[in-house]
Amino acid sequence: MERKYRILLAKPGLDGHDRGIKVIAAALRDAGFEVIYTGLRQTPEQIVSAAVQEDVDAVGLSILSGAHMTLFPLVLENLRKQGAVNILLFGGGIIAKSEENDLKKMGVGEIFTPGASTQEIIDYLNLALPKIKKDEKII
Repeated sequence: MERKYRILLAKPGLDGHDRGIKVIAAALRDAGFEVIYTGLRQTPEQIVSAAVQEDVDAVGLSILSGAHMTLFPLVLENLRKQGAVNILLFGGGIIAKSEENDLKKMGVGEIFTPGASTQEIIDYLNLALPKIKKDEKII
């Protein structure tokens, strides 16, 4: 039996809009991923703690509050502090192209902005995750 990839989805910060992440969670589940959704208003520390405890392959953040240039780096920093450098971080939100590029340089795998389809996210994860080995440093 092939192992399912485990994806943790989170809404960091004070953003209270979670309809989109719930759609993503359902689409990933339907595509065969194991999905853990942490809920609203999670701190970067809570997100990373859950990711480590759940032994996930990837963390997806949904940020619509405009705090992405603070929250993504904090999650990356906490992943490094926990030694979880083999967990892929990706996400989405209202993010300018220049900031998207900055986030990718920091170590975020991919950013999906409004208009991205759930299939694009599924395809990205199906392509990116097999390349990551549990002992491989990606961030």
